[in-house]
Amino acid sequence: MSLTARHLESNGIPTVVFGSARDIVEQAGVPPFVFSDFPLGNPCGIPYDRAMQRAILGIGLELLESARFPATTVKTPFAWPDDAWRHNFMRVDESNRDALLRAGEERKARQAARKANFGG
Repeated sequence: MSLTARHLESNGIPTVVFGSARDIVEQAGVPPFVFSDFPLGNPCGIPYDRAMQRAILGIGLELLESARFPATTVKTPFAWPDDAWRHNFMRVDESNRDALLRAGEERKARQAARKANFGG
């Protein structure tokens, strides 16, 4: 998404990126960026919270209109209801190591099967 936005911007089409992975998005050198400190996959707010989602969209539209420089980041003022997601994000320990290993092996097997079926 970040690279697509950069390409559009370089061709005269203004963009705003919404995201939750600030380090990754800013490293890509994006145009104006609306950052929400939320779990990945939720850059525009809590699912079904229409008021929050509208407000975040409004922040993005304001940024689209007001940003004068690329790489301008605006952090939304909202907070996720709890921080449990931070403690569990990418956590690997004895309680989940075997399940994660199985999931990884299953994914590799699916990828190998697709590759064999499609010749690539």
